[in-house]
Amino acid sequence: MRLSLKMHPSLTPHEVPMPTTDDDPFEVALAAAIVALPDPYRRELASVAIVIEDEPSAAELASVHARGLFGLYQGVPRTAYGADRMPVASKITLFRGPLMRAYRGHHALTAGVRETLVHEVAHHLGISDARLKELKAER
Repeated sequence: MRLSLKMHPSLTPHEVPMPTTDDDPFEVALAAAIVALPDPYRRELASVAIVIEDEPSAAELASVHARGLFGLYQGVPRTAYGADRMPVASKITLFRGPLMRAYRGHHALTAGVRETLVHEVAHHLGISDARLKELKAER
């Protein structure tokens, strides 16, 4: 299954499409994570498609030399735009299966999805995994 959400730069927290109570708990957690992003970061998602995939592919795992993935950023970070400073479409993929297996229950899943989304948004903003680890250690 694949779900894709394209963000609009002027989208306020009240305008983020919220699933109904009958919807998938993963989609509910993702909508909550998007709403929880501070406005300046949410605005940076204008050229980013947020996609839900069930599992990472072998190619996706190999691309980051990982045995497992919760999320994946693919694109050109905001700090490395090309000619004429034009934005390039990017994609953040969240992997439903690994996240739902690792984070059991509504609150845990919501926290895990939020942490993964923030991590992938950081990559979109040009922050490396090494720097993310440093920042986490400083908390």
